[in-house]
Amino acid sequence: MNAEASVLINSAAFASPDERSGGIRADFHTHTVFSDGKNTPEEMVLAAIEKGMACIGFSDHSYTGFDESYCMKKEAIPAYRAEIARLGEKYADKITVLCGIEQDYYSDEPVDGYDYVIGSVHYVKAGDVYIPVDHTPAALKAGIDDYFGGDANAFAAEYFRTVGDVVRKTRADIIGHFDLLTKFIEREPLFDTSDAAYRAAWMAAADSLASTGKQLFEINTGAISRGYRTSPYPSEEQRMYIALHGCRFIMSSDSHRTDTLLFGF
Repeated sequence: MNAEASVLINSAAFASPDERSGGIRADFHTHTVFSDGKNTPEEMVLAAIEKGMACIGFSDHSYTGFDESYCMKKEAIPAYRAEIARLGEKYADKITVLCGIEQDYYSDEPVDGYDYVIGSVHYVKAGDVYIPVDHTPAALKAGIDDYFGGDANAFAAEYFRTVGDVVRKTRADIIGHFDLLTKFIEREPLFDTSDAAYRAAWMAAADSLASTGKQLFEINTGAISRGYRTSPYPSEEQRMYIALHGCRFIMSSDSHRTDTLLFGF
């Protein structure tokens, strides 16, 4: 994380899941048409200015060669970085614009030169197959059935094992949507989150991440704005556990549209 981003992100961070930062109005997890967002970066900047935001950080999806359906195209990465830099200069008197990246665990793209990195896990790997955890409930269930013998706890264990390693692999400054695999749980309860094996898996991941020194977790409202959930990631129980381990939080909208910036903050 560069120095300016460090100051801004730490100004927006807070220690307890029951409090909110009294710092800047900012949103560091946003997507544009460079990946799977609906608006251009400039449209997002103008919306942020209209909302009175002090800072907007862009974090389009890193390139994943095995699945190009949602991420930045490899050849578009230089244009993405140039466009965010251009907007930062153009609107410098109105807002601070940062160029980040949401680096998937299985992306091989370098992260050097970005203002900050959000480290996320969007897939569980079974052999040579990448099972998306947040595409559709049907795809998630099929992955559990076909590659984990219908054992949801085994799937969750592999997911959280990967999450626990996300800082090492992605060099993340911010840990993205810790329990993304529960995106559809209010509609399709594929996981029993009260099960001892499930709880042990996420606790082990949280313990691993807490030991890295990169202890900034999102409270991510993206699934609420898209109508899948009524509560954010991580779950309330997980937030309390993470806080007791000395970690901090930052609000993230995971916004893919201008109208969901700061959603639910």
